[in-house]
Amino acid sequence: MQDRPSAEKLLAAARAFLNETAMPQLSGQAAFHARVAGNVLDILARELALAPGFNKAEQARLESLLGEDGDLATLNRKLCEKIATGEMDLSNDVLKNHLIRVTMGKIAIDQPRYQGYKTAQANGWPEEELGD
Repeated sequence: MQDRPSAEKLLAAARAFLNETAMPQLSGQAAFHARVAGNVLDILARELALAPGFNKAEQARLESLLGEDGDLATLNRKLCEKIATGEMDLSNDVLKNHLIRVTMGKIAIDQPRYQGYKTAQANGWPEEELGD
């Protein structure tokens, strides 16, 4: 086994380098691209931390909603088919809750400081769960 830092620690080190060393020395387009790279590293860190639990919770909800087992991609495809054919729609509160939770989870990873996300939280929209 090779001893090495975890992915989380590697991302944190890269982000610290960008923030503390590179960005203060950059200007213009290079500084902009460094900020973009820093944002990418932040998204990756949140993805590593949150996505496994979110995916597990999403899969469990889909299995319950659809009444069958399967992998996340297959279950999502089946849900899309049911929505496309009109077999399921937003009059189904379980479906609506599921879609809100999935959306909130995606925003929690991608853009947690987004004002629309904060507004949704303040208005009691259900957060995605970390599946155990």
